[in-house]
Amino acid sequence: MRIRPDIKDARGESAMFQRRALAGFALIVLGLCGLVARYVYLQVDQHDEYTLRSQQNRIKQRALPPGRGLIYDREGTLLADNVPAFRLEVVPEQVHDLKATLAALGAVVPLTPDDLDNFRKQLRLNRRFDSIPLKMQLNEDEIDRFAVNQWRFPGVEVVPYQIRRYPLGDLYAHVVGYVNRINERDLAQLDPAMYKGTTHVGRTGIERAYEAQLHGTPGYDLVEVNADGKVQRVLEHHPAIAGRNLYLSIDTRIQRAAVAAFAGRPGAAVAIDPRNGQVLAMVSVPSYDPNLFINGISTAAYRELTTAPNKPLVNRAIQGVYQPGSTVKPLLGLGGLELGLRRPQDTVLSTGEFFIPGQSRAYRDDVRGGVGVVNLMQAIEKSVNTYFYKLALDMGIDRLSQFMGSFGFGKPTGVDLYGELGGVLPSREWKRQHFRQPWFPGETVIAGIGQGYWGVTPIQLSHAFATLANHGVAYAPRLADATEAPGGGGREDLVNPPLGPSLITRNSNWQAIDTGMEMVIYGHGTGHGLGDGFPYRIAGKSGTAERFSRTTDAYDTNRNKAYLAARHRAWFVAYTPADQPRIVVAALLEAGAWGGSDAGPIVRKIFDAWLAGQKDPPAAAAPPTMTQPAPATTQARNP
Repeated sequence: MRIRPDIKDARGESAMFQRRALAGFALIVLGLCGLVARYVYLQVDQHDEYTLRSQQNRIKQRALPPGRGLIYDREGTLLADNVPAFRLEVVPEQVHDLKATLAALGAVVPLTPDDLDNFRKQLRLNRRFDSIPLKMQLNEDEIDRFAVNQWRFPGVEVVPYQIRRYPLGDLYAHVVGYVNRINERDLAQLDPAMYKGTTHVGRTGIERAYEAQLHGTPGYDLVEVNADGKVQRVLEHHPAIAGRNLYLSIDTRIQRAAVAAFAGRPGAAVAIDPRNGQVLAMVSVPSYDPNLFINGISTAAYRELTTAPNKPLVNRAIQGVYQPGSTVKPLLGLGGLELGLRRPQDTVLSTGEFFIPGQSRAYRDDVRGGVGVVNLMQAIEKSVNTYFYKLALDMGIDRLSQFMGSFGFGKPTGVDLYGELGGVLPSREWKRQHFRQPWFPGETVIAGIGQGYWGVTPIQLSHAFATLANHGVAYAPRLADATEAPGGGGREDLVNPPLGPSLITRNSNWQAIDTGMEMVIYGHGTGHGLGDGFPYRIAGKSGTAERFSRTTDAYDTNRNKAYLAARHRAWFVAYTPADQPRIVVAALLEAGAWGGSDAGPIVRKIFDAWLAGQKDPPAAAAPPTMTQPAPATTQARNP
């Protein structure tokens, strides 16, 4: 049976087409309406926003870091300056394949593992459109090779900048310090607006302590760039303001002489003007070259410095803590006078041994059999332990600690450097806190000669004797003397007022201590001969601190200098002119047989260098007074 096909419904199909056409037209109209609405939104409502974005694609703000302030010594010798240099920078946003680009760049400009590590660290800390240093301080050959191949590396360019330089190298490493590349910890602490475009910050020394003055204020350029990010023209220029220059109180002539005097032996020396607290010299031996740290020291070089047995990175002047030995005796003697426990003429019999009443242990003098009857001045001259054993015991640890603390022991001096240690001032509280034990009389006895728990830094000792030399008026040690506006104008002195009134109530007390210290130099003391040929009178005191406790009598029988040097720290502290002191020097040798013979010549050489800068030195010095002891019948008074 044949099936007849359906007859075509033309009318239905026409109606269906019309419906579909109307629906399509409606959709087109709706789409056009949406598009118009979107255009209105973008062109009218968001006009300002997209205009700004467009301008940002075309106009960039280029940071202009400020020039860092220069650092000079008191005579204008340049200690830290800025020199032009070039570095390789990368804008990650403009680099298609960063890994491949770095690999290709390494074939044109050598990149060390440290360069790549530093770059990756900065990559994590910065935004992708920021320019990040890849290699610092390019040489001419590297610049030329990159210039030929620059077309291969979009987003990479050579940028001029100023690099810090320390022309005197290791001479001032522990004083001036150095700048170093900004790290993640720095970014969390620094003001991003003030450090925009800056890659380095003061890390140690004066560079760190006076970062705010040395850094300056950044500026910026508004520049027009093309699609490749290349600068076409500068639209606006807002210059940076350079940091202020800094003048230190240190004299390079004295600094050099101090370093030379150590002849490479580990130790430290600090010279202070007692009249104002100005530091005239500060050395720590051995030292290091701060220029190595500016752009990041290599791992191998840093390991060599940190593992060196003599620890060149440690600033011994403010961080080395040592027993002061007999150097504290003049100050202890002053304490006895000020507290009314002694008069200058009171005498003590030195038999070679001292016993605490009721005890059998003997505390010895340095001279077997003792030196006989001595007064205060002679006790200082001959460094008689017995005198100061008894004085310390009569004073008691509480009064001893309080009086010595007034001269700055046991706490930082406040010198304008970071990292200063406070040392240890023996006291009941200190021992209880650290050992949870009571204080014993024997510990008071040995504290009287600078042994036991004592710990002082060279700057502490210099500061204490600067206070003594200035008749009891103390000033905090200061390295920075003045700042100067960029360009050489607007110099401003930095104020350093005294810390308080004089610690000495009677001038006769000061005179007695001064006389004893002069007798150390011009009498029969441990500094005999150090004043020969020097036009100003010198007052001084040696100290020989034991590094190890005595377990045998080998100390008394073995006088080999190498043996003694291995067991001792050698100190010498002195000031001159004795009647009107203008310089105080404390010198320490970490290994020295005797303070007078080993550390004393260091102090004398520093005095000689200081003298060379003085005008019209006086004639030869006269002999000291009060060299004779009081009658033996006058005995030390008990409290």
